Amino acid sequence: MNNRQTATNGFAPQRSILVAEDSESNQMLLSLFFSNSGYALDFAWNGREAVELFKSGSYGLVLMDIFMPIMDGLDATREIRLFEREQGRRPVPIVAVSANAFTEDRQRSLKAGCTDFLAKPIHKAHLLEFVARTLGG
Repeated sequence: MNNRQTATNGFAPQRSILVAEDSESNQMLLSLFFSNSGYALDFAWNGREAVELFKSGSYGLVLMDIFMPIMDGLDATREIRLFEREQGRRPVPIVAVSANAFTEDRQRSLKAGCTDFLAKPIHKAHLLEFVARTLGG
């Protein structure tokens, strides 16, 4: 199964983003948000798949849904951070994404190793601005 959804209509992507999201409708929406943006998206259906894709790929950013089957986003973030430390890699920004926007959810995400937090629903302009700011582009 190929999880790569190129958001650049065949052009070489400027950046790759790993999106851990178990909702097909949210994946489709994000694909639309990033079409013609210069970014390429890889989708993982659960936290375990996100960790495996991260280990085998190269990403400038991870958008990590917190509540997913098999392995949740917080455990996946912890595993990614452990992998980065073991490999001597510089930490990639991991942004927690959740419909739960309570202070406790944000704090748990940051404690797990996320660098930031976005609340759903996400608006296109805000997301693209956030990604450009996070990736420095």
